[in-house]
Amino acid sequence: MNEMYRIRMMLRLITVLCVLVLFRPAAVLAMPEVTGARIGTHPDSTRLVLELSEPVPYQLFTLDKPYRVVVDFPEVRWRARHNPMRASTGLVSGFRFGLFQSDNSRVVLETNVPTFVSKHFILEAEDGNPTRFVLDLQETNRAAFAPGKMIQSSGWKSVVQRRARAPSARRPASPGRHVIVLDPGHGGVDPGTIGVTGAYEKKITLAIAREAKRLFEATGRYRVVLTRTRDVYIRLRDRFEIAHRNKAELFLSLHADSIRDRKIQGGSVYTLSNRASDKEAATLAARENKSDIIAGADLSGYAPEVSEILIDLAQGATNKESWFLAEMMVKELGRRTKLLRNSHRFAGFAVLKSPNVPSVLLELGYLSNRTDEKKLSNPAYRTRIARAMLQAIDKYFERKIKLRKS
Repeated sequence: MNEMYRIRMMLRLITVLCVLVLFRPAAVLAMPEVTGARIGTHPDSTRLVLELSEPVPYQLFTLDKPYRVVVDFPEVRWRARHNPMRASTGLVSGFRFGLFQSDNSRVVLETNVPTFVSKHFILEAEDGNPTRFVLDLQETNRAAFAPGKMIQSSGWKSVVQRRARAPSARRPASPGRHVIVLDPGHGGVDPGTIGVTGAYEKKITLAIAREAKRLFEATGRYRVVLTRTRDVYIRLRDRFEIAHRNKAELFLSLHADSIRDRKIQGGSVYTLSNRASDKEAATLAARENKSDIIAGADLSGYAPEVSEILIDLAQGATNKESWFLAEMMVKELGRRTKLLRNSHRFAGFAVLKSPNVPSVLLELGYLSNRTDEKKLSNPAYRTRIARAMLQAIDKYFERKIKLRKS
């Protein structure tokens, strides 16, 4: 009897596994993959080769300030063992890969000199070789350099049309709950800081944001919207626009930076100002504000007030509220984590320039410091940070209620 029971259970298990394999979502089955990546030099050019699981359409263009070559694909999985993220070969001084937006993976090649694409093609799989995307770069001069010129393979237009038809997500109402937007810094093609032992800022900030969302919403007092829920790039201006669209009451941007002196550790809280509190704050803001450049976003078509993101700072009430929130964050984080001496700092962070949503930027530690990197990689420590944030937000709203009653 026992033997027959085991056989029946085994057959049921096999049946379930077959159903899961046969009927899992088509998107999982159909997602193309990058299985290999390399950059090589030739006498007159530098060549990028990406090995693919199948042919895919693509789009490519060049940008300046700094010089970059951008290659877009439909969304693909990165399975290559070799990651040339820090590679510097031939004309290529830097390489980044990641999700730029939904259904759009991006490669950004940084070059120290102006270049042009001399060759680009897909090689079909044959003779034991996988499908390959090949791109050749050659040096040119500034006068001949043509930034923004688009080159599209056959099939790319269908990718754009499919993206345009995709339905936008509905935003549920939240009666009686405060709406908070958490912004996990960086993402996708923009990794942010890479720690001394390899931790990625974009992964740490997303993990902390997810934990904070869980804790905040468990109270029943808050609805939390994340600017990104996966490893995807979001433009700086779109981050605070998400707060506007959701009628958010607060916006918190999460980061974990680096500094030359690897002995320095501890977090800090930033608010917006057109004058930096110190040289380090100014340097940090300048680096964070380059996120769109790092991700290969073309800002040439933006209106000046958007591309420069110079919003008038005569938004007194919003700036005051941001200041109060920052003070409460410093107090609560300081009870549970190590902070820098001058914990509340200020600088011209583009992501904080919402004219009507109180906003702060939390630098939760330095990934250039081994101790901070280890802490920020620990789920228990991330929960501690999230609890401190929750306490600060609770006190922020308690203060607002008291002011209304007085």
